[in-house]
This record gives sequence, C-alpha cells and structure tokens, in this order.
Amino acid sequence: MRAVDPVAIVMTILALAVVAFMSNRVPLGIVALGVALALWATGVLSLNEALAGFGDPTVIFIAALFVVSEALDSTGVTSWAAQRVLSRSERPGPLLILVCLLVAVLTALISVNGAVAALIPMVVVVAVRIGVAPSRMLMPLAFAAHAGSLLLLTGTPVNILVSEAAVDAGARPFNFFEYALAGLPLLAATIGFIAVFGRRLLPERESASLPPDITSQVIALRAQYDLPDDTELVGVQEGFAEVVIPPRSPLIGTHLFPGMSTPSGDLVVLGLQRGGEDVAGRDTRLRAGDALLLRGSWEHLQLHTTAPDMLVVDDPAHLRRAVPLGAGAKRALVILAAMVVLLATGAVPPAVAGVLAAAAVVLSGVLTSTQAYRAVSWTTVVLVGGMIPLSTAFISTGAADVIAAWLLSVVGDSSPHLALLALCVLTVILGQLISNTATVLIMIPIATVLAADLQVSVLPFMMALTVAGAAAFLTPVATPANTMVMEPGGYRFTDYWKLGLPLLVLYLVAAVWWVPLIWRF
Repeated sequence: MRAVDPVAIVMTILALAVVAFMSNRVPLGIVALGVALALWATGVLSLNEALAGFGDPTVIFIAALFVVSEALDSTGVTSWAAQRVLSRSERPGPLLILVCLLVAVLTALISVNGAVAALIPMVVVVAVRIGVAPSRMLMPLAFAAHAGSLLLLTGTPVNILVSEAAVDAGARPFNFFEYALAGLPLLAATIGFIAVFGRRLLPERESASLPPDITSQVIALRAQYDLPDDTELVGVQEGFAEVVIPPRSPLIGTHLFPGMSTPSGDLVVLGLQRGGEDVAGRDTRLRAGDALLLRGSWEHLQLHTTAPDMLVVDDPAHLRRAVPLGAGAKRALVILAAMVVLLATGAVPPAVAGVLAAAAVVLSGVLTSTQAYRAVSWTTVVLVGGMIPLSTAFISTGAADVIAAWLLSVVGDSSPHLALLALCVLTVILGQLISNTATVLIMIPIATVLAADLQVSVLPFMMALTVAGAAAFLTPVATPANTMVMEPGGYRFTDYWKLGLPLLVLYLVAAVWWVPLIWRF
C-alpha cells in the first residue's frame, strides 16, 4: 500500500485548522491543540516534537509578559498615563491624535490587547464628555495599537516569534528597539491618515454598551445613599463595593446597620437600602434583596465580595484599575524598567528577562500568585504552543519548500521584492480570517525557505512578516483588539474595511518597499 505523502498530510491539517479558525465555533486553543495532536497521530512528528512548542522559550516569554502587563494595569499605571494624556485636550482632533499616541506607547510595552482593553473605558468616557461619538475614537484606538506593536520587541508575540525564527535560520536576532525602524514611520503614517480621513471613513453611531464612569458612579452613589460630599469612596489604598444580599444567603438575619463593621471586621457599612429606601435603625437585620455600600481596603473588598453569600454590583478589581498610581505602582514601574534594560542590553535571553520580571511582580507583592496565573492569556499561550509544531512540520516534511517553489514559479526568482510581495499578500489575506499570531507561525517556514532559495538575507522577510501580520484591519475577528471595540463603538462588520483597506495597502507598501531599505537582501 502506498504511503500517504507527509506534505499532503501537513497541508490537510493546515486547511482544516484554517477552516476551524474561521468558523469561530471552536476555541482557538482547542484548534491549536488539535493541530499538534494531529501531527503526532498521523506520524508526521514524534510526540516530543508535537508538544515541544509548550516548552519553547518564546511561549514562556509571552506568558511572562502578560503578568507584567497585568501589574501595570491593576496598579493604575495605565489609568494614570491615560488621565495625564487625555486631560490635555478637549478638542476632537488633537484628542484623537493623543489617543493614538498613547495606545501605541502602551502597546509597545504591554501588548495590543492589554493596551486596548485598558483604554477603552476611558476613551469612551472622554468622548462622551466632549460630545463625540465613541465610534469616532475606538477603531482608531485599535488600529493605532496595531502600529504600536511594531515599536518594541514586547509589542506583540509576533515580534518575538520572528526574532527567534531569524536565529533559527542562521541570522541574528532583532534587538529590542530595532522594530521601531519600521514601526515609527508606520505609526506616523497611520495616525496621519486617521487624522485626515478618519472623519469621512468612520461611522457616527451610539455605543451598544458604555463602560462605567467611576467619577459619575461615585457622585451617583453619594446621592443614592445620602452620603456627605467629603466622603471619600475611592483612594489608593481603599475603595468601595456595592453588594446585594441574595436569597438563601447565610448573611440573612445578620445584625448590621450603617456605620457598623461587617462580621469580619474588615469592611465598614456606609449605607443600607431596602426597596430603594434608606434603612438606618440600629436593630436592623439583613433581608434578601438588601443593598449595601461597603468601604475598606481593596484587598479586603476583593476577598469578601467574591464569596457566594453576596452579589457584587461592580467588581472591586475593575474599579481599582481606575485609581491612578495605586498601591504597588512604583514597584511595577521599577520592574518594567529593569526588564526593558535586560531586554535592550541582551544581558540575558528574553525568556529569562520575562520570567525574572514576572517573579519579581509576585515576590514584591504587586500581584498574588493567583492573580498572576489569571493574568496570563492561556488562549494565546496554547495557540502559540500548539501552532509551533506546525511550523516545524512545514520544514521537516518539505511543505514549506513546496509552497515556496510555487510562489517562485508564479513571481519568478529574479526579484526578491516580488517574492516578498507574494509572501506578504498571503499573510495579510490569512491574517484577516485567523489570528495574526497563527498566521505568522504558518508563514515563517515559507519565508525561511524563500530567503534560502533566493540566497538572500532572511531578516527582511521576517520583518516584513511582522509588518504584514500587524495589518489585520479588515474584519472584527482579525484580532481581539478589533473585537473589543466593536460593541462599545457600535460598529458593524463592514465598517472595518472602509478605514482598514487603505491602511492595509500602506502596510503592504511598507513591508515590500521600506523594510528592504533598512534590512537589505
């Protein structure tokens, strides 16, 4: 019986994975795990090879960056930076530019998804306050974050992947700041295009959902519970939580009234309402449906409001992020600075720098170990770990050679620029349908073979993949950042390509023309 061609097996697994990614019905992590297991089950890779991605230093580094990112966000560093920047202008044009610059800088340090998620509430609140539709601000926020991912090594997992791939191909790694040679011009061009044409290309719609404005929330709670204006509800060390007593709660019947401490002694009751009316009697006992306004340290609020005996209205961990430079912020900034120095100088491998920073975050008390575990986007970790073996299989089976040979037969082998263009076009098409991280992992072995066949440097091919991978503008499913802004911006599926298509063309031009000027063939 004739053996099945390993190349055909790999291409079939790739096709099935792309279909699964595009369906949005199978979780990304499950697809990636399925790819790794399918490569083992079909005999393309050994079990160790199929699972090797989960022990790859790149995966460890990516996971560590999520912990550092959470440390900056949860301690209010991101909130502080946003408030400092967004308070500088109330005019829509300058404010839009400031939003784009801010998210780009934050993205370079804490990743696209982290920066966009942290800034969406503040951008929406500021937009509403100055009378601008959030839809005018949020898509530029996501697209500027894509450009910001090209500024530093830490901007996106893709940057880390292509740097490691360059080393595997026998070239040097990209240094920490080197991405900015492509990223800064693209960021300037992206912001300039949005500033000039954004008003014509962006819809003006009401948000499908608005995030809470903590300032307005504090004012409303003071009025609702008839608290004095000088009652401080939000501070660096302490905050508030509004909770409701659910049916069958063990707290029902507890003797509690405003001014009294809770049974644990950790929190103080600022107000108690029953059926919308204040209850102030000292002989009050809790009933199902009672609403309580509690004050205490952020740690105690988080500890006690997660218990099943009460329902919290707003998660204290979410409210705490709005406090500029809260507890642990200075330590988080010092740890970030130390990690940047280690990465910039190359004193230790990136994975070591990331692990040291993540460990320092926990050991210094900025995050608990539980918070650190929760901060990691395990979907991303599993996605990268599961797709790395596919890249390995592309090379070991010769599938990458087959695709590279096909590309060269189409464009010819006389011009590396044409080969680079074909590679980038495939990348941006695939990147609109599936994760850009998965897309780049698929394209890396093809890029490596193309460079080898053309006998040119692999560096421009890898950097071009980074640029093309960032051009995920045409659909809301292209990146999590695009998805995040869809509901608060009130966007429809077709809104993305109107602003995204010109930007995609711009990124293609940069990948094919600008990148080879800096990183020579």
